[in-house]
Amino acid sequence: MEPLRARPFLLALVAAVALAACGGGGDSSAAPAAPGTPPSDAPAEAPVPTPAPTPAPISSFALAVLPDTQFYSRYATTAESSEYQTRFGNEPFSAQTGWIAANAKALNIPFTIHLGDVVDQVGKPDQWKVADAAMKVLETAKQPYSVLAGNHDVLNDVDYSIDPVGGTDASRTLANEPYLQWFGKTRAAAQSTFGGRDASGFHEYHVFEAQGQKFMVLSLSWRASDAGIAWARNVIASHPTLPVILVNHQLLNIAADGVSPLETGYGLMLWQKLIRDNDQIFMTLNGHHHGAAHLTKTNDFGHAVEEMVVDYQMAYQGGNGLMRLYEFDLTNKQIKVLSFSPWVPQKPAATLNSFDQAVLTTANEAFSIDMDFSQRFSGFNKTFGVGEATIASSLVAQAKAKILANYTEPTVTVLRPAANTEDYPKVANTLAHWRFFGGTVNQPVPVGTVIADVTGANPLRRDALNQGGSQGAVAGDIVWSDDRHHLSAAPGSVRFLNTDKNLPRLSYFLTDAAAPLNAQTLESGYTIEAFIKIDAAWTSSKQAWMNVMTRDGRRGNLAGYSGGDPESPPLLFAISSLREVQWEIVPSQGTRSPRTNWMRLSGVTRPRALDEPPNRRRPV
Repeated sequence: MEPLRARPFLLALVAAVALAACGGGGDSSAAPAAPGTPPSDAPAEAPVPTPAPTPAPISSFALAVLPDTQFYSRYATTAESSEYQTRFGNEPFSAQTGWIAANAKALNIPFTIHLGDVVDQVGKPDQWKVADAAMKVLETAKQPYSVLAGNHDVLNDVDYSIDPVGGTDASRTLANEPYLQWFGKTRAAAQSTFGGRDASGFHEYHVFEAQGQKFMVLSLSWRASDAGIAWARNVIASHPTLPVILVNHQLLNIAADGVSPLETGYGLMLWQKLIRDNDQIFMTLNGHHHGAAHLTKTNDFGHAVEEMVVDYQMAYQGGNGLMRLYEFDLTNKQIKVLSFSPWVPQKPAATLNSFDQAVLTTANEAFSIDMDFSQRFSGFNKTFGVGEATIASSLVAQAKAKILANYTEPTVTVLRPAANTEDYPKVANTLAHWRFFGGTVNQPVPVGTVIADVTGANPLRRDALNQGGSQGAVAGDIVWSDDRHHLSAAPGSVRFLNTDKNLPRLSYFLTDAAAPLNAQTLESGYTIEAFIKIDAAWTSSKQAWMNVMTRDGRRGNLAGYSGGDPESPPLLFAISSLREVQWEIVPSQGTRSPRTNWMRLSGVTRPRALDEPPNRRRPV
């Protein structure tokens, strides 16, 4: 804002000089100066600022990318209480496609790519209706796009690591697949860029033109069969001069640090069977794995292949409307990446908090990749050119300016570590508050050890070993630890060892049968808070669906219960096969089917170390 303050001052100074020169304070008898000759006592004129040079125009275009939209489709339905519309007055999925449609011309976006997991629950028609409406926004705007089926979009979801042969497009009954009913070949063929689909209908390709050059987008749905890969190879061979962007739902993963790339078995299979000997494939995009990472590999021709994974579904609000723009700056030989949310600036100001970042700025979310396109593509297209310089400036810079033009990000609350063991919120109506510390580090928590409830009403005890079908448990399966979250007031925690879901070896703490907490139905609402930590050695095969807290019993025994997993408890606080936090309850009244919330852990370390839950309170 400094130039705005300086300009009025400069204008006032010039005005004063002009008035003096007109006789406001000089000698009226002085001879007039010759025309064009300044008075001898006149001050020097202020230098005229040199205007900033206008950036030279560039040849550039951008692709819009929609990572996993599954939760946007799910939580916009009436079955989930229309959560987005109810709270924010709008929905993230339609905000994304609406933004693309509104800005495609200005930002030279010729094409949009969807990375799969269009919906969360394949058998729920209302979720498909949400996705259908959102993607129709692009169709109405004549903005072409590709789409593919993620694992949540097919009826039989089998991971490659479990069965590398089964679970592909070849094992599906095509007439039964909702994805093909909602996003079938006829719909795809209406896109101006559409090239074709394979025999299964799950894989498709498009050819778009930008800056006088043509590119192919080859989209392979969840688990391409050998026949699907053969089709993809034939498509590439049939277009021998086109640079190819290969899109999958799964290919690259993210390491435990949240930023480093991690190759998957499925991705390595695609590398061997499709990518490494196809020089036209210069870039791959995928979702599925939560977070963002980038890996550069070298193909059989000695050329770089840029692999990128991005998926925001486990971020705030199921992704908070985050998406990407990939700019292909042909002039400056760069691919520029912008990660942003067009939905966040649309949310009511009163709902915003520190999670509402409209533009992400970390190194794995905002970056550039150097690429001499003509040189990279010279092995198969010697005529590839930069194209006409018709773009005024960087498209990702323009997009960022548009997003932030009328938006100020909320102030981030700085969290203060606890000053001592008693420095934690003291909340009225807390029903139970357990603090897991007090023993010798790395020593077993003895059977019968009492974990006091701060309220005094609901103590926990370590239950006797090997009861109710449990076998092989020993005292050392739970030990004291001095590990703690840096914001926790508790000086330690307990650590669960030797956990394996495939064995009946169980160790746990229980409330007393007569504890008042057991009778609570919490119909006026509740808040659960806890610190938990997961070991770096955690594996889905041994620790998936491990429980943190449950309410004893079988939900199938509850009067009026309907839904799956009748043998599960009526309350379930667990960690899923994807390290997601699962909170699932059976309502005490009304339709008694499970209600589930999913959250993403911010870190991954020790197995089932349960730290201090600061308080359990019923909200006002």
